[in-house]
Amino acid sequence: MPYQALARKWRPRRFEDLVGQGNVVRALVNALDRNQLHHAYLFTGIRGVGKTTLARIFAKALNCAQGIGSHPCGVCTTCREIDSGRCVDLLEIDAASRTKVEQTRELLDNVPYAPAQARFKVYLIDEVHMFSTHSFNALLKTLEEPPPHVKFLLATTDPHRIPITVLSRCLQFNLRRLLPTEISARLAYVLEQEGIAYEPAALPLLARAADGSLRDALSLLDQAIAFGGGQVLESDTRAMLGTVNSDLVFAILESLAKGDGAALLGQIDRAASLTPDWAGLLRELIALLHRLALIQQVPASLAPDDPDRQSLQDLAARLAPEDIQLFYQIALLGQGDLTLAPDPRMGLEMVLLRALAFRPAGQQTQPHPEQAVLEAQNRLSLAVSASDPEPASPVAAPVSLKNNTDWQQLVRGLGLGGIARELAYNCAFRDYSNGRLQLQLDPSIAHLRAPNGLASFKEALERALGGPLTLDIQLGSPAQETPAQRQARVSAARQQAAEARLETDPIAQSLQERFKAQWVPGSIRPED
Repeated sequence: MPYQALARKWRPRRFEDLVGQGNVVRALVNALDRNQLHHAYLFTGIRGVGKTTLARIFAKALNCAQGIGSHPCGVCTTCREIDSGRCVDLLEIDAASRTKVEQTRELLDNVPYAPAQARFKVYLIDEVHMFSTHSFNALLKTLEEPPPHVKFLLATTDPHRIPITVLSRCLQFNLRRLLPTEISARLAYVLEQEGIAYEPAALPLLARAADGSLRDALSLLDQAIAFGGGQVLESDTRAMLGTVNSDLVFAILESLAKGDGAALLGQIDRAASLTPDWAGLLRELIALLHRLALIQQVPASLAPDDPDRQSLQDLAARLAPEDIQLFYQIALLGQGDLTLAPDPRMGLEMVLLRALAFRPAGQQTQPHPEQAVLEAQNRLSLAVSASDPEPASPVAAPVSLKNNTDWQQLVRGLGLGGIARELAYNCAFRDYSNGRLQLQLDPSIAHLRAPNGLASFKEALERALGGPLTLDIQLGSPAQETPAQRQARVSAARQQAAEARLETDPIAQSLQERFKAQWVPGSIRPED
């Protein structure tokens, strides 16, 4: 028996077999069971999520010899003919090859005639958005007054190109892009049914490469089986897809976190030896940054059995949230650099070096990530000097801790980073006595009390105060100014001073008048 591609062999033949389209299936099943049938249905969604497959199952449900219902028998003549593509009353049309209006009219001329064998004559028009304007007009006339024995099932990846007059005469169902976890689970099921050995770690790689399309995932699985000689291994799958090990992505981000340019380029050299997909490597870095941001804000999002749990927790504790946002924004916008650069590796190197160069240093006020990227790319920021009423450089910890002023000075001298720094800067002082330090944290940012950050914060306080202490962080609106609020106030004062100075600067005023210009919003920044 000739080999059949997995994407064809495992194409769903019942509503129950469709993956990830529960809402659409529920609506169609209810309509069939209640016999509340419309004359035209439009299925939209990306390629490979099941649009035409769903339409064929729906056609079987309409024409099954056992009657209209959501569970076609699959064994009657009509069901078998539809499954094999031989049903004369199911007309499958590729709109991309029928763009001329004469072809459309010729097709629709047979609409008035009754079906040859089945209950309904079903027109399944794939990629219907490829019809010309005249073809849509011809179809519209039929949709306005269709015969009772005809059903139209339209499918498209681009519903925005369909005229609103046609859309308004169809029931529209959007098939969603599948999640990697859903695709991985389906691939595992197929492999188990086929009796093919596989490594579970290989399946998420295929699922991510499929980009939401189950058909693409099954095609890639076919390729992986052939590449692996009858089995699916993680190493073979990575080699086939051109992806790199997850530890390399962690190592790249570690180098960024340390600000170590030499180590960063060393990791790029290591990646080059694996002949990677450079764009894919950048996407994996973006996905890792997204996971870290989620973990910082919602620690429970990290699964207890995640194989990278410890590495993720360590990075989430060490990287400040603003650093993660900046790296993410630079990497996201930098994806276009890889196609414009002389070679993709050079493009990736420049994206990472840009992230390194514009990473906020020390405890200075952090710029908005998008603004930092614009500064890096366009060099349009104008720096003017302004005095800082309260210098923000680290100072020695106070001998005593009696009031909020002492607390502000102490926090600035702790030298913390990452989530521990955010926790310290957002706590307000309440009391310190008998080795017990009481602080207050706004409930809206209670997530900052992550275990790793809390432990680092406590250790730094004990070093600064010279002994063990009990740290009591209570939730509530801070009654006193927190270090973060003070930093924002000082920064705002410096910004206002810079703008005021520029407004009165004679050279700046002359330039404005000469060129009839205005300052670009956000481009005036105090000089550090």
